[in-house]
Order: sequence, then C-alpha cells, then structure tokens
Amino acid sequence: MTLTSKLMSAAAGIAMLTGAQAAFAADEITVAYFLEWPMPFQYAKATGLYEEELGVKINWVSFDAGTAMSAAMASGDVQISVSQGVPPFVVAASAGQDLKVVDVAVSYSENDNCVVASALEIDKDSAGELAGKKVGVPIGTAAHFGFLRQMDHFGVDIGTMEIVDMAPPEGAAAFAQGNLDMVCGWGGALRRMKEHGNVLLTGAEKEELGILVFDVTSAPADFVAEESELLAKFLKVTADMNAMWNSGENTDKMLPVIAKDAGMDEAETAATIATFTFPSVDEQLNEKWLGGGAQSFMGGVADVFKTAGSIPGVLDTYTDAVDVGPLTAASGM
Repeated sequence: MTLTSKLMSAAAGIAMLTGAQAAFAADEITVAYFLEWPMPFQYAKATGLYEEELGVKINWVSFDAGTAMSAAMASGDVQISVSQGVPPFVVAASAGQDLKVVDVAVSYSENDNCVVASALEIDKDSAGELAGKKVGVPIGTAAHFGFLRQMDHFGVDIGTMEIVDMAPPEGAAAFAQGNLDMVCGWGGALRRMKEHGNVLLTGAEKEELGILVFDVTSAPADFVAEESELLAKFLKVTADMNAMWNSGENTDKMLPVIAKDAGMDEAETAATIATFTFPSVDEQLNEKWLGGGAQSFMGGVADVFKTAGSIPGVLDTYTDAVDVGPLTAASGM
C-alpha cells in the first residue's frame, strides 16, 4: 500500500466511524495519552488528582500515535486525548470527524524530527542524496508533516523514496538494525534514533520554515457539548500541573512521579521534558495559539497533506475545529 493510500484509508476509516460513536457513562471516562512522553499532567494522573477533582472514574489508555487516538474517539472508546499531534487531528477533521481542540498541550520543535543514518554521511548540505532512500514514518502525525515539509524544502521527490508506515518505537528499532536509511519520530524513540544518525534541521531551523510542532488536547464535539463542565475541570487540573512544573519549585517532587508514569528513568525524563514548553492558559488563549494562530496552522497542515496527495480534501476553515469554551471556563475556576 502506498503512502497516499495508507493515509487516505485511515481518513476513510475515521469517516465511516464518525456518527456511530458509542455512548459513555457520565460517571466514567477514558483518556488517551502517550508513554515515553513525559508531561506535568502525569503527576495528577499518577496521584489521583484528576479523579478527585472531577468526581468520576478515569480509565487511562496509552497509544502509539495520534491517528489511533482519532480512531478511538470516533468509535466512542475515548473521550479525551491528551497531547494529540496537530497533523493527525487535521487528518481526522478533514475526513469529517467532528473533533474539537480544547487546549494547547505542549510545544516541542526540538523533540519531533527525522534522523538520517550516520553511515550515509548526509546533512542539510547534501540532503538531495536522500532520493531513493528507505524511510520509516508514522503516517498522519506531526513527524509525517515535518518530513513532508523538510523534503519539500530540500527538493527531494518523495515519490522516489520507499516510505514505510512505522510507529516511532518500531522505527527506532528498525533503524538501529540498519534496515532504514532515515526515520522520523519523537520522544524516547527519537533519542534512540539519534544514537545511530543525525538530524537535518534543528528545531529552530524548522520553525524558521514555518514547521511548528505542538500537540493539543482534543475531544469529540458531542462530549465537549454535553460534558463542558467536566472537561473544564480536567483542563483546570492540567493547567495547575503545568503551572507547578513551570515554576521550577516542584521539580524534585514531580519528576520521579512523572518519570515512573511515563515508563522512563529520571535522567531521560528530565532530558526530554527540558525540550518541552507548556503554555499557560492566558498564553493559549492569545492570538499565537487558540486565538487564531492554531486554526491558521491547521489549514496550512491540511494544504500540505492535500498537495502531497495524502488526504482527499480540506475544510474551508478550521476555525470551528477549536472550542475555547471549556478552557475559558477553566481559567475562572
């Protein structure tokens, strides 16, 4: 199956699930998150603060990619996804899935990238040599978007490349075994990838090209509408954890808990989270993020995927894909 058909098939599958979402119990919700992706919210997750504040049972389920989160929300198995990448959100929304972005979970331009095998000795000055090479890419994710934009920047025709859809942990393993020339991913998997290769562009260099890398908290539109107060409480706890971490005064207390919950040791957790930025609620509501910037960026992501032939169409606007109501309510709690 080709790169284009894989992503189109994913979008089609999501579209088929849309409208057939299962009902959820108001006294119990399921929340999706990533392992090896340490964030302040995990302190509240591990210590039971979310359940204490929300008054409901929370089932936490880990995923390998944001595309799987979209499918789980479409089927009604998941009500909230924490740190879903913008590209998989855009793929789902473009396919007709009624999802809402409800906050900016994290910004991380240094922690999502593509790595070229050391043996090839290819850097940004010789990136054209990547034509015809084999690449492991998690299709429909932020890493996929970054890959497309970087190859476009370097003038590499992706049609000449052998592109394999691989979740980052699988890609890192295959890369270590020498089965890939280039691999893309994030978090712990990206660190392992870098042990066997080099990046073409730094996070700052990617941002100069307009390749922003951030994740959102997302939820099905019906859940946002029906459980807005519950969602606002969830976002309030998340914001409180971000504030605790950002203050720098609670690192010793929070880091061990976060590391254990993320399935990482403390050293690698500290190294990973140091590359993350957690915007405050006020920052999230300004023009750079949910006040218009995120919506415009989603439109740009959709256009890139459409131009690459990865999705069949785009929405006229992604403004309606953002609902700041719960986050605004959280700011007043």
